[in-house]
Parts: sequence; structure tokens; C-alpha cells
Amino acid sequence: MSDWFGKDVFKLGFGLMRLPKLPDGKIDVDQTCEMVDRFIAAGGTYFDTAYVYDNGESEAATRKALVERHPRESYTLCTKINAWMQCHDEESCKQQFYTSLERTGAGYFDYYLLHALQRNNYKKYDEYHIWDFVKEQKAKGLIKNYGFSFHADPDLLEELLNAHPDVDFIQLQINYADWNNPGVAAKQCYEVARKHGVSITVMEPIKGGALADPPQGVKDIFKAADAEASMASWAIRYVASMEGIITVLSGMSNLAQMDDNLSYMKDFKPLDAEEQLVIKKVQEELEKDNSIKCTSCHYCTEGCPMGIAIPEIFAVRNGEIKKPSWDGGKQAYAIATQGKGKASNCIECGQCEGACPQHLEIISLLKDCVPMEG
Repeated sequence: MSDWFGKDVFKLGFGLMRLPKLPDGKIDVDQTCEMVDRFIAAGGTYFDTAYVYDNGESEAATRKALVERHPRESYTLCTKINAWMQCHDEESCKQQFYTSLERTGAGYFDYYLLHALQRNNYKKYDEYHIWDFVKEQKAKGLIKNYGFSFHADPDLLEELLNAHPDVDFIQLQINYADWNNPGVAAKQCYEVARKHGVSITVMEPIKGGALADPPQGVKDIFKAADAEASMASWAIRYVASMEGIITVLSGMSNLAQMDDNLSYMKDFKPLDAEEQLVIKKVQEELEKDNSIKCTSCHYCTEGCPMGIAIPEIFAVRNGEIKKPSWDGGKQAYAIATQGKGKASNCIECGQCEGACPQHLEIISLLKDCVPMEG
């Protein structure tokens, strides 16, 4: 295999977007501390958060669980600046960087990303002069490596890499389910990045947890190949086996998930030829899947004027697709939408579709979910 920036980094990264929660909805810092300790003890070094995660609580928890408890040289930290969420002008956008430094107490960031570039928002980063701003912070030593995370088509990725050939790395959504998905274009985007010689950190390798509990036909194929391996292990090892990968981020939400991931990534072995054939069989099986491909990132709900519980509604719908309930999902729907907007409240403003990293036709999908309201 050829060399690339980040080749020797521990191939499992700790994504801090889906941290364990207490009953009151706050991050469970004690459990997060234990997860961080186990991750570092196994050789893990790469931690990934963002200014907008949990309205800043993720960065604050990172300080408590990681920065205040481990030597700075024992880990690397990535966070992100977002020009289309939780800011309204150039000044407030740039302030995110300084706020992130304060929240985390990290002193500097080993990796820093322009967050979630898409067709509908990437020009904001030019308008607010964020590219130059981030490079200025790198020149000051406050950022060691910079890049951008990306949720769009390969043509735009090509354009951005041509315009900014000095990026140190990029973050892409890659998983076996989206490899040939035209809505994500994982394969094409990966190939564009490799053509430019840019290293990649991978997000959504388990597709928001969906590939940890895939359709039964997929489970049957994996279990026939290896009865002991977890569903998540196939997903993470698949991406970690590719050239050009710095690390594969897993948004682990409890100690059990951490322990499972470390069980096969501590002494990582790339998929062999026979295992790659298993993945191909699974990809063929997934073509039969008609579930809604939502990863519950909640970007769609940030600016929804009706406060519609979009990911929760889609989760109920997917549950009905997997295993229909006695009442057509009405009870589960009522619980999931308690105190929140319902599918029928949609005014079709389109804000959600512009924000969705998966490019889902949310307006149409919500209409399909209205019958569950009873």
C-alpha cells in the first residue's frame, strides 16, 4: 500500500457527536470519561467534535473528559467551524473558533474543518472569508492541519480541491451502504480525493447507527460469514481497509459500543479478499431496502419553523417498514412527537432539504408519514 498523510494514525477515531446521555438529556460525563480512558489505553488518539454538536455541550464535555484528564501530547483533537448554523454574519462565524478554544481548553487544534460544505452553503465560507481566517490561525500555530467536511457531489469536491490545493485533509461520508448511492456519491468523492492526493477522515461509517442494526437479509449474510463478528465491525473495517484513510470516526454512545469497536480495531486487520466478497453480497441485498436513509444528525430540525421531529418520525416509519406494529405505528408516533411538530404541520418551506447531508426528499417523505398520526 502507498504512503499518505495520517497512514500510521490509529484507524478508529472517537466521534463526539452521539455521546451517552443522562435522563435529563445532558451528556453523561462520567461514562464519557470512562470511554475516553479505554480508547486512549487501547492506542486511540483522534477525537472529533464540532462547535454545533449538542449546542456546544460536546466541546464542553470534551474538556472535562479528555483535555483536563490526559496529557495534551497523548491525543489529537478536531473541531469545526460552521458558516450556516448558529451564526448570522462573518464576525459571529469567526467567533466560533475562539469559543471552541475556550470551551475545550485544548490550547490549539490538531485538525480543524470548515463544516459540512454543500451546494447550498459553501459560498458562505467565501462570503465570510473563513478559508483565509482558518489559514491565519494555522500560521499562528493554533491549528496544525486544516480541511473541510463535505456532503455534496464529486464535481463540487473537485472544484473545492482545485481552489484550495493546500488543504491537509478532508472528511467524507463513506460506508458500504452509500458506496454506490448516487445521493451520497461516496465512491466518486473518494476517488476525487485520492486523485488529488488528499487524505481522508471518514464520518458515518455506520450511517448514524443504521448499519449496526441492518435489515435481516444483511444480518444473515454477515452471520453466515462470521457468526461472532458484530454488524458494526464489518462497517468500520470496510472503510478502514481503504488507502488514504487517516481514521474512521465512530460516534460511540456507550461503553458497550466502545468495547466492541476496540475489540477488532486495537489490532486492526484489513478485510481480506473473501470478506470483500461478503460486502459485495451485502450491497446487492441492500438494493432491496426501502427504509428512509436518515442518520438522525438533526441538522434538518435546527431551523424548522414548525419544530417538526423529523428524525424521530422517520425512525418510527423505518420501524414499521422492518416490522409492522398492531396499530400502524400510531402509538410510537405519538410518543416520538410529544410536544413537537408533526408531519402534517409541514409548510414545505424546504429548509430541511437544504440542510440534509443525505439529500433526502424530506417534504415528500413527511407526507408519507402523515397516516401514522391516526
